[in-house]
Amino acid sequence: MSTATATAAAGTRTVRIVYFAWVRERVGLPEETLDIPADLATIADLVRWLKARGEGYEAAFTDEKIVRAALDHVHAKPQARLGSAREIAFFPPMTGG
Repeated sequence: MSTATATAAAGTRTVRIVYFAWVRERVGLPEETLDIPADLATIADLVRWLKARGEGYEAAFTDEKIVRAALDHVHAKPQARLGSAREIAFFPPMTGG
C-alpha cells in the first residue's frame, strides 16, 4: 500500500502548515507537515484541532478572530473550506504604512 493510500485509508490527509510572525513564535515552529483528519472541513475546524495540540497552539490561536489564513497562497476567511489545499499559512493581521 502506498503512503498516500495508507493516509487516505486512515482518514487523514497531509498538509504543510506555515506560521508567520508572532503566530510562529507562540507555536514554536516556522512550519510543519501534518496528517490532519480528513473530516476537518474549514479553516476554523483546523484552528480548533490545532489548539488541542498543546499550549503553544492554544496561545497562538487564543483569539481566533484576529489570526489570518491563506490556502495555497490565497487569503481565506475562517469559514473557507480547506478543499484540496496543500499549504495553509497562518499570520497576524497586517498593518501598513
